Amino acid sequence: MRFDLGQYGDAVERRLARLSAADAPGRIWARDATFWGGDAAQQRSVANRLGWLDVAQRMRAGIDELRGFADDVRANFDACVLLGMGGSSLASEVLRESIPHRPGWPRLHVLDTTDPATILATTRHINPARTLFFASSKSGTTLEVNSLFSYFLGQVSPVLGERSGENFVAITDADTPLQALAAQHGFRKVFTNPGDIGGRYSALSYFHLAPASATGVDIGRLIDGAIAEAQVSGGGIRDALKLGATLGELARGGRDKCTFLVTPAIASFGLWVEQLIAESTGKRGTGILPVAGEPEGTPRHYGDDRVFVRIRLDADENDELDAIAGALNAEGHPLITIDLDDPYDLGREFFRWEFAIAVAGQVLEINPFDEPNVQESKDNTNRVLAEFEQTGKLDIAGIDTVAPVTLTSTTASPDADIDGALALLLRRLMPGDYFAITAYIQPTDAAQQAFDALRADVRDAWRVATTLGYGPRFLHSTGQLHKGGPPRGVFLQVTAVDPEDIAIPGKPFTFGQLKRAQAIGDFESLERHGRPVLRLHLGQNTVVGLDRLRRALESAITAAGTAGG
Repeated sequence: MRFDLGQYGDAVERRLARLSAADAPGRIWARDATFWGGDAAQQRSVANRLGWLDVAQRMRAGIDELRGFADDVRANFDACVLLGMGGSSLASEVLRESIPHRPGWPRLHVLDTTDPATILATTRHINPARTLFFASSKSGTTLEVNSLFSYFLGQVSPVLGERSGENFVAITDADTPLQALAAQHGFRKVFTNPGDIGGRYSALSYFHLAPASATGVDIGRLIDGAIAEAQVSGGGIRDALKLGATLGELARGGRDKCTFLVTPAIASFGLWVEQLIAESTGKRGTGILPVAGEPEGTPRHYGDDRVFVRIRLDADENDELDAIAGALNAEGHPLITIDLDDPYDLGREFFRWEFAIAVAGQVLEINPFDEPNVQESKDNTNRVLAEFEQTGKLDIAGIDTVAPVTLTSTTASPDADIDGALALLLRRLMPGDYFAITAYIQPTDAAQQAFDALRADVRDAWRVATTLGYGPRFLHSTGQLHKGGPPRGVFLQVTAVDPEDIAIPGKPFTFGQLKRAQAIGDFESLERHGRPVLRLHLGQNTVVGLDRLRRALESAITAAGTAGG
């Protein structure tokens, strides 16, 4: 790792000296929960969330079991589908996208959504009889995972009948409802994960090593990289400790937007690390905002609240990335550079970042292992669904309409037009704020391109950080920081009509209705926390709706007159 911190270097060195004087590495490795402060209840909770420190060694000891499982899967299945959310899905998605598929092994599909179009697209790409489904949930009660299991069991049962359970694997903690469900249906296998690991710290556990092994990933290489990094981190002030100290100290000084510049081959790394950072640090009014996937700009487009992390893969094309990073650093932005030899170095990075963010939490004086506002979103969804069951309505302020674009806002009058409403929302942006798009639509290439353009336009005009999250995935990721972190977010929620919907067996609502309830609950939660938020409902044609949104943004930028609004 290389740290080009400029004027911030001395402050980071002082922070490192304080951590060294407090024996930070020794106390972390000794699982001393008092390192993170708090009362006795917090310390008990922290003590039960430190299993990530040695999980790689534990997984290495059981690697023969994983390899035997992988051979069985390869002999009997053509595809694997992971049904999980947040910490149960994101590391697998990174490995799926970053490590080339091995011929002759099943392909992995990751479903961490309630979007009907996305679920149907996966269904049409697999043969249920030859597909192994991973139902992954630490608690064993995750609503999305249980709903997806019920749906895919319904796809497998007409073909395999009483043997349908053999096409399912559970990954969960001990004695959960999911474990009982696996026994009831005769699942092919149950992986009981160590219970002392939180979801976002589970990258090197069964939750992600089991699906990876089943699709041909050399998990031994991943694990060995993590073990090697753990041994280095335990030896004193090393890279992981300095990374955490840097991020925490810079955030305390106002540079709290950790912006990732990642080589294309491993660009999906941002999906995992943004949950780790946001959910670990975004609470009690403080936090580090991870900015992943934002289109690159020039130095004049960025505010002075950024710290940049460049992650390079040696075999990739890095000239453009290096030029951007060099220009940013020359203008005074702190820059951290990480070089990877090949995608299997992600095992090392998983551990490095887990250790670093645990340190950053201590610097920020928060508990990096809880997520107090995540349950709030779940409770809101359950309440909206309960109301739907009683009334049959999910009609919050226009969300049931089919007009090309409708809007709801806490910042505009009910009769405002889209141009005026968006302009009012964007006027709320101030230096140091961030603009968050939360999209409850199918993540198509066209939608991604439209959102990328929107992010670049807002960033360039207002010099603020921008983020994009697809719902409900982000509720298990950056959603914690949205509600519990610094009150600096301005939110645009985007919804649309689902062209097709899917019934959930045993439930009085569909996947489309569940997604809609999640959007409503999230909107209400942002309102409750006083966050400026605007909902735009795109109607039946998302392409037309997104084009109209882009024109409204251009109008808002014109109305603002000058960059910075």
